[in-house]
Order: sequence, then structure tokens, then C-alpha cells
Amino acid sequence: MSSELEKIKCTIELLQSELQEVKQGYHILNQNFASTLSTLKELTVHASESAQRAAKAAQMAAEAAQNSAELAAQAASLDIANAAEMAAASAYASAQAALEAAAAASSAAAAASMAVAQHAEGASSQASAAAAEATRQATEYAARAVALSNSASQYAQKARQNHRN
Repeated sequence: MSSELEKIKCTIELLQSELQEVKQGYHILNQNFASTLSTLKELTVHASESAQRAAKAAQMAAEAAQNSAELAAQAASLDIANAAEMAAASAYASAQAALEAAAAASSAAAAASMAVAQHAEGASSQASAAAAEATRQATEYAARAVALSNSASQYAQKARQNHRN
């Protein structure tokens, strides 16, 4: 009987040891998960902020394109062909900047969405939604900048034609 009690005692000690190892493993896993979750939250917030800043950059580029288009229109009416061409080139560069900003916003929104896919939390979902909205705005501003660039080019072409005549 005492030999059976010894076996049971050994088994219990072995189970206690294994249970302790499982607890330690769980503790380490939980720490790693918490660290990863924290990192993903930060990534989401930064991606959202990047998208919003890119949208602001696209807005500024669209405003620059609008100013350049207006300058090209004025230059065309005053028969200043070179100024109109420079304004058109400026509008084109602004449109390119707006397109790049829209692409950056899209990339940031994708990063935020990936982070949300890793952990479903309200704050991350909100940040992802903000990034998506910033991407929509940046794309809208980029389209506006491209249209203004096209207008500036038309004014520059008109100025060149007026200058030749």
C-alpha cells in the first residue's frame, strides 16, 4: 500500500510541477500578447494620424494647384505666356503632390486596417475609420488638384496661342 501511495504522491508532484510550468508559460504568453496588442494599438493610431496628415497635404496641394490655375488664367488674359506655363507646371507639380499624399493616406489606412484585423478593439476601429475618411478626403483633393492642373495647362496653351498671334 505504501508503494501505491508513493506512486500517487510522485504523480501529484509531477502534475504540480507541470501545472507550474503551464502557469509560467501562460504568464509569458500573456505578457507577449499584451505587448503585441499595445504595439498594434500604437501602429493604428500612428497610421490614422499619417492618413489625416496626408489628407491635409493633399488639401494644401489642391489649394496650391488652384492658385496656380488662377495665376495661369490671369497670365493668359494678360498675354504672359511664360508665366502661364510656369503656373501650369506648378499646378501639375501640386497635383502630383496631392496624388502622392492620397497614396500615402491609402497606405496608412491599409496599415490601420491590418492592425484592426489583428485585434478587434473600439479604439483601433475608430482609428481605422478615421484613416479611411482621410484617404477619401485625400483622394478627393487629389482629383481636384488634377482638374485644376488641367485647367492651368489649358490657360497656358491659350497664353501661348495669344502670344503667337
